Amino acid sequence: MKSRNFELAKNLRHELHRHPELSNEEVWTKQYLLDFLKTHTSNFEIVDKGNWFYAVYRAGKNKPNIAFRADFDALPMDEVIDLPWASEFEGKAHKCGHDGHSATLAAFALEIDQNGADKNIFCLFQPAEETGDGAIQCVDFITDNKIDEIFAYHNMSGLPYKAVGIMDGTMLCASKGMTIRMEGTPAHASQPEDGINPSLAIANIVKKIPEFIVPEKHKGLVLCTVVQIDVGEKAFGLAASKGVIRMTLRALYEEELDRLQEALENFAISQSEEHGLKVSFEYNDEFPETINHKESADKIRFLAKEKGIDVVELEEAFRGSEDFGHFTKLTKGAYCFIGNGEDYPNVHTHEYDFRDELIESGVELFKGLAEL
Repeated sequence: MKSRNFELAKNLRHELHRHPELSNEEVWTKQYLLDFLKTHTSNFEIVDKGNWFYAVYRAGKNKPNIAFRADFDALPMDEVIDLPWASEFEGKAHKCGHDGHSATLAAFALEIDQNGADKNIFCLFQPAEETGDGAIQCVDFITDNKIDEIFAYHNMSGLPYKAVGIMDGTMLCASKGMTIRMEGTPAHASQPEDGINPSLAIANIVKKIPEFIVPEKHKGLVLCTVVQIDVGEKAFGLAASKGVIRMTLRALYEEELDRLQEALENFAISQSEEHGLKVSFEYNDEFPETINHKESADKIRFLAKEKGIDVVELEEAFRGSEDFGHFTKLTKGAYCFIGNGEDYPNVHTHEYDFRDELIESGVELFKGLAEL
């Protein structure tokens, strides 16, 4: 990677870090990235799609169409560490490294622009990965452009510095947030028998969860994590009449996630009927399983070894989720990790900041994939 391109990308990353925007609010971020590419490239066509955009280098009509994706949303967290490029906005910070992912993809575009390519190279800049509804906005990109293969990476603490983590098949779990609302009728706390209280029904749901996630009943990991229970009001003269339970459902395979959801819905409905309650369901932050196609994952392995990069064969899928899986449902592709270091602070923690040197690692990996 050219030193000038690295410096431009590093400065770009720092500016993105100073101006974090949350999922589906990335107006400044998107425009800044778009303007950066317009300023520093001359052979890329920019296609603005509203919340997101892509840049394409065209080598010819009969050439393969290869895509590379970066996300650019931040997290609802405060910046508490002292950085020269610290977030300028309270309650918003790039604590997952999406600023670095976007800077990497932009730097890769500079290298392609200056060196050329024998394939049609598409650089997709995507919003809202953190909430799981970014990639789904962009799926037509795959079909409209007849993308033959797509790649992406995420920085990852716990892996050796600059090592590439990869596996075939499911790389990251499917997940979704599930909310169950139950409503009865109010009563004075001294006469609870005059009302309908949802507390017991909600408690029964919580007690039932271990039965739904018994490992022996599933072919892969299945989890149901209670994240919030809220029943009644802080009013000691009033019996509870409304309640809500929020859970994160997670599974290695989407089909088992769907079965877990169905089981919870059916049990909640049976509890509502037994106790005379109204019940409703809501879903948020829905992520597909992210599957690596072996052919694409093998290309990452080959390129990493060719460039002297350590390859870590992951033994099991990462429990976290990533909406990149929407793309690999439609075309070949693979997603990998690049290590921050085994003792580096984890993403989504206050102590974390993206390591600028990973920009070079990501660019070299992408360049190699573009040349295969």
